[in-house]
Amino acid sequence: MKIALIIENSQAAKNAIVHDALTAVAEPLGHQVHNYGMYTPEDSASLTYVMNGLLAGILLNSKAADFVVTGCGTGMGSMLACNSMPGVFCGLVIDPTDAFLFSQINDGNAMSMPYAKGFGWAAELNLQDCYRKIFENEGGAGYPKERAHFMAANRSILKDMKAASCNDMLTVLKSVDQDLLKAAIAGEKFAELFYPNCQDQAIADYLRAL
Repeated sequence: MKIALIIENSQAAKNAIVHDALTAVAEPLGHQVHNYGMYTPEDSASLTYVMNGLLAGILLNSKAADFVVTGCGTGMGSMLACNSMPGVFCGLVIDPTDAFLFSQINDGNAMSMPYAKGFGWAAELNLQDCYRKIFENEGGAGYPKERAHFMAANRSILKDMKAASCNDMLTVLKSVDQDLLKAAIAGEKFAELFYPNCQDQAIADYLRAL
């Protein structure tokens, strides 16, 4: 699985902490971690939590990534922005129980975490425990197990409802503020990570043309 890490400007100084915690868990499980930044507060390309959502939409809908790990000060803004995108199902994860239940019940493709609120002593251990609960088990297995069938049915209904209420990603890209879009893909390593992994030629062509 390709896991994309996206961090916005207010928490950019924590990129190394978050990246190290994520790779420590994900790579031994056979997953790849692609760090889309921000890498430092001084990066020339600055991401807001709104851009986090737009970038998550691009990565997941193009299949350049299978899962997105993002966040902001509280995690709320990035979660809302992600969930405004077609095909993105993002949960707010604060502790390992959140991570486990989101994985088993909702089986989403993105998680948002608070990197300021409650980010204190041993925060990196909480990050690792959360990532472990997301990635070590098969998603959507259900909890409690006897309700797995009903949970799968609800996920399917939600997916259909979101498809009915959202435009496709290419339409979103053409309709959204183009300066915002350009800023969201202006990261230092975006082209290096995105284009070799993108599986949607129309999305790739549109972004290249920008």
